Parts: sequence; structure tokens; C-alpha cells
Amino acid sequence: MKAMCIDENKNFVWRDVPDPVRHGEFDVKLKIEACAVNRADLMQRAGIYAPPEGWPLWPGLECAGTVLEAPANGRFKPGDRVCALLGGGGYAEQAVVPEGMCLPLPKGFEPWEAAGIPEVYATAYLNLKIVGEIKKGETFFINGGEGGLGVACIQLAKHVFGAKVVAQVASDANGEFCKSVGADVVSNRFTDDLVVTLKANPPDVAIDPVGGPLMGKCFATMNMLGRWISLASMAGSETTIDVNLLWRKNLRLIGSTLRRRSPEEKAQILAGLEHDVWPAFEARKFAPYIHKALPITEAAEAHAILERGENRGKVVLTM
Repeated sequence: MKAMCIDENKNFVWRDVPDPVRHGEFDVKLKIEACAVNRADLMQRAGIYAPPEGWPLWPGLECAGTVLEAPANGRFKPGDRVCALLGGGGYAEQAVVPEGMCLPLPKGFEPWEAAGIPEVYATAYLNLKIVGEIKKGETFFINGGEGGLGVACIQLAKHVFGAKVVAQVASDANGEFCKSVGADVVSNRFTDDLVVTLKANPPDVAIDPVGGPLMGKCFATMNMLGRWISLASMAGSETTIDVNLLWRKNLRLIGSTLRRRSPEEKAQILAGLEHDVWPAFEARKFAPYIHKALPITEAAEAHAILERGENRGKVVLTM
């Protein structure tokens, strides 16, 4: 098969690699029809985010396609259409993944659309429900609402968990887009004062992949018992936090990742996601917003779109 590998100069090379082989009794082998691009892929290409042990060296955290081989008495059989959460290896023609990390395509979805589900919606679900313990009527803040993860968080927080949603965005146009998918309040990072916005709308739960110097001031705006969940630090790794707030407001500052969790943990997260969110997908209450679909041979351009911050929702690669 072919895979989109990264050479010593950090360039993509579409080249032959050995076909993946099922090793575990409960592994599923997939023919990949589409995969989605995530910022973790950009970090991996830059050499600062290696895949977990046992996964391929080429990027790709989520895909959709057709089952080629499956466990004899498992949930899936050859020919089934599925989407899958991967530890890596989605930029390829085939992949092997534990059965518990596969989900059936929601009814009515095509692979190019479903490829944008597993990573971001599992991340959103994990951090909203399991880590953030969000409740109906609470206020939720997402930093970077227009990206793939931001859209998924807005949709789930608003339409599944019944929260009020505040989003920071990179432009007024992106703010209108976020409102169209469920945000109640938006703040333009270039023209608005985010601290003022959050003081007027104190969050109970925040998901923050941005970090940076402003984070500490935003953290201070949280409601009593607030949960601030840090996923990354795109704006920098240092900030100042008044530690007294932790006990005065009973706040929690939580670091969270999905990729490093065990296959068993991921299977549990995906099972909850299917139970709580698949009915809304299949009723078309919302769906992944696909910014652009490109052929896999244009992976470099797909990464450039994310690097330039142009995307609203997901960028997808098709085989």
C-alpha cells in the first residue's frame, strides 16, 4: 500500500510501505477512503509530537472507510462502512485498529464527511462530559471556536448538553459562523477584550488549546467550581495564575489529552459518543463542518490551510 510519509526535511512523500497486518484478536483492518487533518499532525510533522508506541510513523488520527478484515465474532464484518479513531497512520490506503476504536458511519454520511468525526468529537465529548462534567444551563467557553475542535465543542455543548456557549474567534466573519453552529457569544481576538467578555459571561467549563499569557487572566473570570481544561499551548506555554483562586472559588485546572489514552479508554469514550451523539448526527441536527476536501497527494496544502488559520471546521484528505 501507499502512505504519506515525512522525510528528513519534513516534506511529504507518497510512497510504498508494507501493508498493515492484524496482530490482535480484536483488530479490524480498514480500506481508508478519507482521513482528516488535525493540528497534532502539524506538530508530528514538525518533529515535536511522536505517535504512541505501536502506531505507524506517518500522521493521521481519524479516518473513514470500509472494513477489509474483522474479528470472527466481532461487531463489524468485511464490507461495513466505519469511521475510526487512530493513534496514527491515517494518511494511508489501509490501517489496522482495535475494533473498539471503530464506529459505524452515521446513517446518511459519506466517508469524506465521517472522517471528520472521531478525533475532534471524541476530544470534545471527553472533555465536555467526562473531564468537564458539564451540566445543562452552565456556561461553556471554547478558545478557537472556528476550528474543527471548536465547531465540535460548540455543537455538543449547545445541542447535546444544553449549555450557553462563548467562543473566541479570529474575525467577525468567523464569529458569525460560530453563531450559526450554536455559539451564543463571540469575542474577536483582535478587536475585543476577551477578559471583559468572560467577566460578563463567567465560564463553568472552558476548553483551551491556546494557552499563552492571557490564559491566567481568563482563568480568573470563572464561576465557582469552574473547570478549565488545557489541551495545548499554541499561544505560548507560560502564564500567571493567582493560586488563591483555586481554593477561593474551588476551581480546577486540568490538563487533558486523548491520544495518549489506552485503546480501552478510547473505546469507552467512543461508546459514549455513539450513544449520546449519533442520534443527533443521524437526525441531521448538526454534522461536521468540512472546510475543504483535498486528495491525499495535496497533504502539504491541507497542512498549510491549518497553518494559515484559514479553516472553518475540518480539512479532509481523500484517497
